[in-house]
Amino acid sequence: MENGRGGSGGVNGPGREVAPASADEISRICGAFGNDKHRMLDILREVQDRFRCISASSMDLIAAETDLTRIEVEGVASFYSFLSLTPKGQITVRLCDDIVDRYAGLEAVTSAFEEALGVAVGETSPDGRFSLEYTPCIGMCDQAPAAMINDVVLTRLTPETAKACAEALKAGQTPEQLVSDRFGNLTPLEQALRMVDNNIRHAGEVLLGPVPDEAGLNKAAGMRPTQIISAIEESGLRGCGGAGFATGRKWRFAASERAEKHFVICNADEGEPGTFKDRVLLTERPHLVIEGMTIAARAVGAREGILYLRGEYVYLREHLEQVLEDRRRRGLLGRDILGIKGYNFDVRLQLGAGAYICGEEGALISSCEGLPGEPKTRPPFPVNRGYLGYPTVVNNVETFCHAARVLDRGAQWFHDMGTDGSHGTKLFSICGDCLNPGIYELPYGHTVWEILERVGGEDAAAVQVGGPSGTMIARDSFHRKLTFDDLATGGAIIIFNGERNILEIVEYYMSFFVHESCGYCTPCRVGNVFLQKAIQKFRKGLANPEDVEYLKDLSGTIIETSRCGLGMTSPNPVLTTLENFPLVYSAVTKPNKDGIRDTFDIQSAIDGARKIAKRRSYIFDRDFTQ
Repeated sequence: MENGRGGSGGVNGPGREVAPASADEISRICGAFGNDKHRMLDILREVQDRFRCISASSMDLIAAETDLTRIEVEGVASFYSFLSLTPKGQITVRLCDDIVDRYAGLEAVTSAFEEALGVAVGETSPDGRFSLEYTPCIGMCDQAPAAMINDVVLTRLTPETAKACAEALKAGQTPEQLVSDRFGNLTPLEQALRMVDNNIRHAGEVLLGPVPDEAGLNKAAGMRPTQIISAIEESGLRGCGGAGFATGRKWRFAASERAEKHFVICNADEGEPGTFKDRVLLTERPHLVIEGMTIAARAVGAREGILYLRGEYVYLREHLEQVLEDRRRRGLLGRDILGIKGYNFDVRLQLGAGAYICGEEGALISSCEGLPGEPKTRPPFPVNRGYLGYPTVVNNVETFCHAARVLDRGAQWFHDMGTDGSHGTKLFSICGDCLNPGIYELPYGHTVWEILERVGGEDAAAVQVGGPSGTMIARDSFHRKLTFDDLATGGAIIIFNGERNILEIVEYYMSFFVHESCGYCTPCRVGNVFLQKAIQKFRKGLANPEDVEYLKDLSGTIIETSRCGLGMTSPNPVLTTLENFPLVYSAVTKPNKDGIRDTFDIQSAIDGARKIAKRRSYIFDRDFTQ
């Protein structure tokens, strides 16, 4: 993860002095989280927000308060991209650098911000007021280009609106005032809806159509835990994050573990570029999410839950906190839920800090424990020993929502939708080169072509199904179906027309994986860099047929030897395009002649030597004259 390393003085360049954090202030922040080392990410986020960086002296004080070593604190602080060891500007502008944003005009928007703020990407202004940087996908691909300005989200930016926003900020407006002059008078939900359009294009009958309040929870309250699990199993509900593991089976495994405590965690860290369905559910159906978690808690015997919200969705934090408090007030969270003695369960919100890897359930659990977001070795699996070593159910937002609806309407109702092996409906996040990007709730079983006709993307030349870690298909595969048994997806569908460069897309996706690797294991940390460099070689026209085999062999090695799902799927952009777009690679591949690589450029090879020696070669410089 990228983070600058600063000194303890809190100074980084002229005019950028930041008042050092006092022991009393650090003590107050740590005390607000019970001086609990497992809440380290919360503590560090508070320090970052208050002092614009996490200085060396701050880390010393935090370590003392939480009974950790300085190096343990710094290990967390240096892992997450939204935390910084050197001062950031009072206002940090993070431009979404997703491939969809690039194709939607990011370059011109970036130039507008740079010119108006007087800083380049990666810099902070001398007076410490502004930082400008790129960040990976922020979940707004249906309304690109987009940006985060502190905790405020701006979408559908143009060079003109970007310039106007930057000038307003320079004139003293707050990021919130860019959204509304009366921002503070709006409810948290109204604030969120002013910032982001949820773009619901088609509401199905399970999640986005009419949903009765607490119907599933009321049904579950009258059922034994084993009956709840059986209903989920009979429905055929599978995890909606991409892996598709049977939800009821996961719950049964966790429930069968004898332990002092059980936990339920909702994974709301949808960081896959092109995915934004959970953002919509958290805005439109937050009560349904928590209802599903509460049902799961009854099924497995959990009393504590965590909703892990990706840092890019910080704009939803107050809205979700309000929902949790409302449910506590109405007896739907806390002690004796619905008046049932011993039905105790509550949920805390855990905010991430910019790390894609935390979407992997082991890394997510590590993050919740106050550690760097590194995957855990499996086995044991989370259902056996997860959060703090206790049995833990981890499901994503959409899965919990479906579970609540299954308990409401019954297993058979859900099972009858979709196809054999892929039951119910699916939320599809559709973006890219189409007329109507947004959210579509549809039963499993639609073909890619049917989706393209629905969204106005008939001129597609390539479709990325499942985000970068999924599959890119060509027109000859548009007859394939969106099911677990054919084209499985967590929901992301990105459409590219014939004007887009396939290798450019692949190189972007590989750069994303290089940036987001936790760095724990060598195959992922190093192998993805080699894959990216190899793709660059193809783009430059310097590849030969042997390089195609190199891509396949290296990809296989990364998949077989990586520790977690990131490394096991990161070569997919390369492998699926090699399979489905072979002519793209062959068109830029030059054959060898007599064992000598046709692509070797002697002039480029000796250019460095020329500069060092400050002389030219009479052998290789054709125009050399003595």
